Amino acid sequence: MMMGDIAPGDTELSPAGRATLMRLNFSRIPASVYLVPVIALSLAWLYAQQNDAALMWAWAAFQAVFAVYLRGRHAQYSRDILQLSDAEVLHQWMPFARKISAVYGLSLFAPSLISLGKAPFEFQILLLLVVAAITINNAAYHTPSFDMFTRFFVAGWCLTVLLIYWNFPAHWMYVLPISVVFGLGVYRQARVAYRFYTMLMVLEERSIKMAADYKKAKEQAEEALSAKNMFLTTASHDLRQPVHAMGMLIEAVMQRNEQPNLMPLLGDIKSSVQSVNLMFNSLLDLSKIESGQPSGQPKPVHLEPMLHTVCAMFRDEALRRGLQLRLRPCPVDAWVCVDALLLRQALQNLVQNALRYTQAGGVLIAVRKRGDDWQIQVWDTGVGVSDEEQDQIYTPFYRNENAWRIDSAGHGLGLSVVARCADLMGANYGLASRLGKGSRFWLQLPAASPGSATLLLSTAATSDTLNATLRPLRGSCLIVEDDPQVISAWQAMLHAWQVDARFASNSQEAMQALDEGFKPNAILCDQRLRSGESGFEILRALMERCPQASGAMVSGEFSSPELIEAQNDGYLVLHKPVDVAILHELLARWFEA
Repeated sequence: MMMGDIAPGDTELSPAGRATLMRLNFSRIPASVYLVPVIALSLAWLYAQQNDAALMWAWAAFQAVFAVYLRGRHAQYSRDILQLSDAEVLHQWMPFARKISAVYGLSLFAPSLISLGKAPFEFQILLLLVVAAITINNAAYHTPSFDMFTRFFVAGWCLTVLLIYWNFPAHWMYVLPISVVFGLGVYRQARVAYRFYTMLMVLEERSIKMAADYKKAKEQAEEALSAKNMFLTTASHDLRQPVHAMGMLIEAVMQRNEQPNLMPLLGDIKSSVQSVNLMFNSLLDLSKIESGQPSGQPKPVHLEPMLHTVCAMFRDEALRRGLQLRLRPCPVDAWVCVDALLLRQALQNLVQNALRYTQAGGVLIAVRKRGDDWQIQVWDTGVGVSDEEQDQIYTPFYRNENAWRIDSAGHGLGLSVVARCADLMGANYGLASRLGKGSRFWLQLPAASPGSATLLLSTAATSDTLNATLRPLRGSCLIVEDDPQVISAWQAMLHAWQVDARFASNSQEAMQALDEGFKPNAILCDQRLRSGESGFEILRALMERCPQASGAMVSGEFSSPELIEAQNDGYLVLHKPVDVAILHELLARWFEA
């Protein structure tokens, strides 16, 4: 088809849209097969009452044959739309539809020509009304191109109007103006209807395209998120190795340092490494939440060490900005039953959000009993939230005007992550705020009894613990590790703690150490070894040889099947970079057991 054949507005429709309009137009054919021949036979019978009706009967017969022909073509069209593309359907059937429109219009004009000057006034009025009704009916239907209706209208109604002078010799001065005005009105309404249906189709196509674009963008975002999470999961071991070694080397230096004036500096370095450690954990934990990986089962979690950990992560930021970050003394019986990963991520986001939008004053973290639950509260003296905005503050990408003025770098996702974590934990959350005065955000969690199998290790990073040296230990330890940098850090730290340590890079060297008479009190095995061996299999084999020893896995990975199996079998799994204070306390307990 040439562009010249397309009426204005058609160019906005795709082949799919125009094919849809054609299907709607062709849907009238089955009804026409039965209706039009009946009308034609009725008119022929009336005409035959007073006139020679041979031509009129021939016209009625033509209408019947024409209807049957259309029914057959409609059946072929119905098969083609199932087999051909929209563009092919238009290319094959649009010329046919235009021709049929003209032929159909001429078939309506034919009775007026046959009865020219021969039929009485009553018959001519009835015939004119029939043609008018059929014209209106066609004007109401939306066709795939407006020139189809124009051909039908000109061939049917316009030619019929031209004969009014001869068919209504005594009344043409009344009938003709009415018919002309009627025709103009029908043509105008037909164009309006066509534009209306075309607009609907254009809007539908745009909505479909927008939905497809949204789906594609969503899939691309999910692929990018999945790729990011896959990278973090895959690279976590290699990323954590140097930080893991750095923490142990700093501990070794602190143990050997004899100059008191260097201790604050070493404490700052140790604090920085701990912050990097916490950031690693937070980043990887958040990637697990985003990727939809199943979280751990709810377990008893002691709030005091977890809140100390969160405070340690943001203490430097608060000091740098001249803000106070305080933790009220936490009740010793404050235990909750939750997924620790989700709780830590939610708390970190709450504290970070409070610090970001506080310019003077500080942030206070408190734990209070509320019935059978524990409520964790994060108070700030920041910009606050108006009453009208409080219902939206936990929704993704929402930031109020005051927040934009203070910090334009955020994206409004911090609190939405809190809400998501709370929903996954089955916890309640909310806020109370006064605009310009500050806010109190809270999480309410079900209380729990301390877990009997829970390792009670404090991770409080106070200034005293950062600058203090850890006491010497008395015991022996077998380390299965194959990274030279990490082995060197292990040697320096364990030597500073006065631990008798042996090192092996594979199962053969580990068994050889036992064969030579080494009896470890503790065995620590890295999971990923360059020999290709499973660290967990080595640990189990060593534990069979040394049933008196305590053992644990050490790994920078989180979701490997071997680590999950180790945890299910009751083994402790330490994730790199291991907190030195936790490791010291763990070894002290094992050596004293």
